[in-house]
Amino acid sequence: MASRSLSRLALVAAGTLLASLLGSSATAQPADTPVFWRVPATAAQAAALTNAGFDVEEGDAGSVYVVGGKAVAARLQGLGYRPSFYDTVYKELPAQANSLAADTFYGGYRTVTAHEAHLTSVAAAHPDLATKYTIGQSWKKQQGQGGHDIQAICLTKKQTGDCTLSTTSKKPKFFLMAQIHARELSTGELAWRWIDYLADGYATDATAKSILDTTEVWVVPISNPDGVDIVASGGNSPKLQRKNANNTRGGCSGTNIGIDLNRNSTFKWGGDSNSPCAETYQGASAGSEPEVKALETLARSIFPDQRGTGNNDPAPTTAKGTMITLHSYGNDIIIPWGFTQATSPNDAQYRKLGAKYAASNGYLVGTNEETVGYDTSGTTDDFTYGELGVASVTFEVGGSSGTCGGFLPRYTCVDSTFWPKNKGALITAAKAAAAPYQQ
Repeated sequence: MASRSLSRLALVAAGTLLASLLGSSATAQPADTPVFWRVPATAAQAAALTNAGFDVEEGDAGSVYVVGGKAVAARLQGLGYRPSFYDTVYKELPAQANSLAADTFYGGYRTVTAHEAHLTSVAAAHPDLATKYTIGQSWKKQQGQGGHDIQAICLTKKQTGDCTLSTTSKKPKFFLMAQIHARELSTGELAWRWIDYLADGYATDATAKSILDTTEVWVVPISNPDGVDIVASGGNSPKLQRKNANNTRGGCSGTNIGIDLNRNSTFKWGGDSNSPCAETYQGASAGSEPEVKALETLARSIFPDQRGTGNNDPAPTTAKGTMITLHSYGNDIIIPWGFTQATSPNDAQYRKLGAKYAASNGYLVGTNEETVGYDTSGTTDDFTYGELGVASVTFEVGGSSGTCGGFLPRYTCVDSTFWPKNKGALITAAKAAAAPYQQ
């Protein structure tokens, strides 16, 4: 395409607007503060930018948003694109942000250590309802570099055989997975609130009691703990780490290191980036990362294989189990397939189930092409549906701009917006676990 430049005046104006939007928190932000740049681009150009290592995110019609500072804008200009300021990444913090507890950051978001302590306390306080599991290790822990165990919790009113690693237990199962992309902060907090709603609400809330009397609810609140550690290490200027902490591939540095765990699953792996520093780098081989191994082992341990091996083999109407993987941002409910533009063999049933979720949160229901506008291979929801027949979707939580938009929404948005919108959708998923394809 013909070379087109971003003028010096536009850059100065973007910087002035950024400073005014950040307000008093601007001094706390890193040099060359990242923002969302709106970049007019075709789908092919967006893919090329991704493969070139740019942090490309869902945009509006005919454009994408690229995350980065003024140096990124200059690189885009040099390639002939026309970036313009779209929104801030960092949102203004409340005045009390610097006085928060040591296990929180950026206005109240919890660290990995806090999430681990939370699961321990829930299991101790509710032994009749909760069972905590260690399902694997993070990459850093596997390398002897610190790191964490990957932890899950199962919630149900326990009877013999409940909350065991069994594919034949009597109760249907709902599996909620969060923060596999580390910088998507609201997702781990939603998992925290879902756990508390069920465990603390069992004694007083009829809906919570009904769910736990009939269903096993499995939750992995932090699927990428090493990545979350990197994010939290920025304190009130969280680092924009998306991937895990595996730094053995390529000459990557900063938040470019790692493998995208939501491109590394074993089902239909191989269609995303082979560039180690790209945000969607899929890894050297399918299921190469210990975090992905842990998640897939858990899914295979609690769900039977209910679907054939062909792309067009539907899960039978008698199949059980629901799964939601929480991501941000976008206000979308993404249904299979991700790896291809073709719809899944259960497409009509997915749209009915998605409509029930959307009745609570108001999100757009559709495939990747209909929502975010691009294909994704090696994803967790394609895996749980494609291999096991579990009715699996992705929620993209939150808007693309404003105080409650982007990867790093203000913490107060979790309770003011995200939890009220999504609580009902999670309840629907738990209730649908017995017969998701019959909704």
